[in-house]
Amino acid sequence: MDQLELLLQEIYGESLDENLPALLQQKVAEAQHGFPRYQSWSEKDVILISYGDSVLSEDLSPLQSLHQFLGEYLSGLVSAVHILPFFPFSSDDGFSVIDYYQVNYKLGDWDDIKTLNQDFELMFDLVMNHCSRQSLWFNDFVNGTGEGQDYFIESDPKLDYSAVTRPRTSPLIVDVYTRQGLKHVWATFSDDQIDLDFANPKVLTAFVDIFIFYLKQGARFVRLDAVAFVWKVLGSNCIHLPQTHAIVKLLRWVMEQLDPNMVLITETNVPHQENVSYFGQGDEAHMVYQFALPPLLLHALNRGNGHYLTAWARDLVALPKGCNYFNFVASHDGIGVRAVEQIIPKHEIMDLAESVHNFGGFVSMKSNGDGTQNPYELNISLFDALQGTRTGSDQWQVERFLCSQKLLLSLQGIPGIYIHSLTATANDQALVEQTGRTRSINRHRWQRSEFEKLLSQEHSAQAQVFQRYRALLALRKSISAFHPESAQRVYDCGDALFVLQRGDAPTGKQQAEYQSLLAVFNLTKHPQSIDHHVQLPQAYQQQCKDLLSDETVLLQEYKLKPYQVLWLVSEPEASK
Repeated sequence: MDQLELLLQEIYGESLDENLPALLQQKVAEAQHGFPRYQSWSEKDVILISYGDSVLSEDLSPLQSLHQFLGEYLSGLVSAVHILPFFPFSSDDGFSVIDYYQVNYKLGDWDDIKTLNQDFELMFDLVMNHCSRQSLWFNDFVNGTGEGQDYFIESDPKLDYSAVTRPRTSPLIVDVYTRQGLKHVWATFSDDQIDLDFANPKVLTAFVDIFIFYLKQGARFVRLDAVAFVWKVLGSNCIHLPQTHAIVKLLRWVMEQLDPNMVLITETNVPHQENVSYFGQGDEAHMVYQFALPPLLLHALNRGNGHYLTAWARDLVALPKGCNYFNFVASHDGIGVRAVEQIIPKHEIMDLAESVHNFGGFVSMKSNGDGTQNPYELNISLFDALQGTRTGSDQWQVERFLCSQKLLLSLQGIPGIYIHSLTATANDQALVEQTGRTRSINRHRWQRSEFEKLLSQEHSAQAQVFQRYRALLALRKSISAFHPESAQRVYDCGDALFVLQRGDAPTGKQQAEYQSLLAVFNLTKHPQSIDHHVQLPQAYQQQCKDLLSDETVLLQEYKLKPYQVLWLVSEPEASK
């Protein structure tokens, strides 16, 4: 029995249609020609996250405007662009897909996507768990005829669903009036996002077709949105079920038949150990979203205390070969806190939520199944979330924010940078009022002329952050210690500092490309020195060069300014 058939056995067991393996094998075989050959990942890989209409210009479609903006300001600085769902949709800013094969005409067309792909690698979303209530598939279900008539999960609302893990507080089972009468269907996320039934192999086959289509359209990276929920068994928690993991493995297998340097990414906003389970044994996702990082980093900078951040980072286990983290600290969604429910005490999470409220943000809740609710997501722009600490706003917003971004760029993995971090975007309260959705606070649409006007003003937040961020990206790509697979070691240097080493410690002459680096972060608004009792590698106890300031530093005698970051390399022998 070959690998594909074994995976299908894991999914369907004895009910497996004997023709399904050959059908899927044929689909993959037919797609194996004409793909570009991608290079393996490196320190030059940085992914920008953006909606198709995050930057708008007159006389250009939104996708053309985004391309022009990225080409002018970020060419050679970011390697790939994650264009958030650009398909026709009915809600959730793209994540309620009406048609998986079309580009939303308000954004542009497939030619715009292909033109963007000439300059940047691309990431697409595969929204698997659900589709729009307005999709043709669901219309088939309502009418009782056509392809999608049996693609959805009919349910009895009288049954007990209390064990089901929910990311929302909306009803799980929703009413649908069909030609056959009233029916009830599963809707994990909203009554406009109807869950698909992967127990029906025709649904899996349909998504393999869509997956291959996206790869053909230029997606090197495919993000599996909300994939943890795709398989349901009543009486279970309906998350992370074995069949779900087998489906991820199957998509990984499809990718590897086409190009082993394509990248499958799982998006699972769940506690850390559950999240990393999607690496499998190195046979599931190539990368997982590092969901614990955003709340841990925000908590550390909010309190000026990196205790939990350091402890978590020190405990990160070695990853399977060919796997890595997709690191991010801001995204189109809010800052999820589920990943740290077992790391940060509940009262400190509530305290962080209070700071978010004070800085103009919102807190989304989730249902626990027992009638109680917990914070699920902090809805706020990261730039405004870092306007101060738990004691209030202060003058350190820009430095505190850039400290967060330098930490993102230093960690093992590939960094994903939300466009609104690059542009120091504030809370968009007007968009929240317009849409009625708290997530809109962090989904601003820049008029390019408006942004460039602010960029020309020396003291604007945009001018201070954008140019310095671009310089950081230019520097980072020259440092081989930041290769995604370069070793990482975290040192406990007290709660005020976060210290990590990338690459193996140098033992002699340091090579020009800097294969080893010590990154030191002051997480506080007060000057800090490193404790001389901390046992750092010998190379960093001597004079080092700080790549960020180009200064010579003796770390044991150095005092870091508020929120200062050092990227230290040992001085080459020739300069001593």
